[in-house]
Amino acid sequence: MRFAKGHGTENDFLILPDPDAALELGPDLVAALCERRAGLGADGVLRVARAGALVRAGVLPGLPAGVAAGDWFMDYRNADGSVAEMCGNGVRVFAHHLVSRGLAAGPRVRVGTRAGLRPVRVLAADRTRAEVRVDMGRVGVLGVAAAHLNGARYAGIGVDVGNPHLACVLPGLTAEALAGLELAGAPEFPEAMFPAGANLEILTPLAGDVVSMRVVERGAGETRSCGTGTVAAAAAALADAGRVAGEVSVRVPGGVVRVGIGAGGAAELTGPSVILAEGEVDPAALG
Repeated sequence: MRFAKGHGTENDFLILPDPDAALELGPDLVAALCERRAGLGADGVLRVARAGALVRAGVLPGLPAGVAAGDWFMDYRNADGSVAEMCGNGVRVFAHHLVSRGLAAGPRVRVGTRAGLRPVRVLAADRTRAEVRVDMGRVGVLGVAAAHLNGARYAGIGVDVGNPHLACVLPGLTAEALAGLELAGAPEFPEAMFPAGANLEILTPLAGDVVSMRVVERGAGETRSCGTGTVAAAAAALADAGRVAGEVSVRVPGGVVRVGIGAGGAAELTGPSVILAEGEVDPAALG
């Protein structure tokens, strides 16, 4: 099985080229690939396939909104093998892979996801590094809610960025205090708003158009970054500051990304991608 390894602000992925959707990519195989001791190690898997091939293989029930059969599709899986609708860091790495490996001409690339079409612009790229901007679609606010983790209650707003988030701005929180929070484990969410769970973002209030954020991802636990989470965090920080639109730099443990949100809720995410290795793995050798 051919693979590449990449990351966006240290949110790392295994890239599996599979244009005809021939791989039997079940949850057990995904989890084994992502395991960091007996596997290759990653926060998730990006299968690179044509959308129409995934429909014919029964992986997709149909083409999502705006996606054509010939489009490249990011079949994203969490580290536990579960399916995710969207991944903002993953889309950047996915588009970087397409352009740097000659699968798409660029700089503008159409990427299909389960959340619909995501137009992407690869601003600069070589085989290893790229800067990528993603049209993330419209951000939807779901309402006010709270999650519980390790005995602490985190209140925030539910945000739909193609996948569900609870973004919590903690009054008076500093970047130093944020770094000291205990975020191991699985958060508990209100089922009425999040029947399939969500990603949890905890962040500092907006200061000089900058926030610091940590994230606990559904199906992966705490990660170094989450692209859709940075968009949710930016929306929550702007709302907390009494603003509906603006540009926000979001600092995560793995780096910095830039999020722009327009007055109508349309969001863009700009940040780096790194593809650092390529190789082959025998699935039979995985633990």
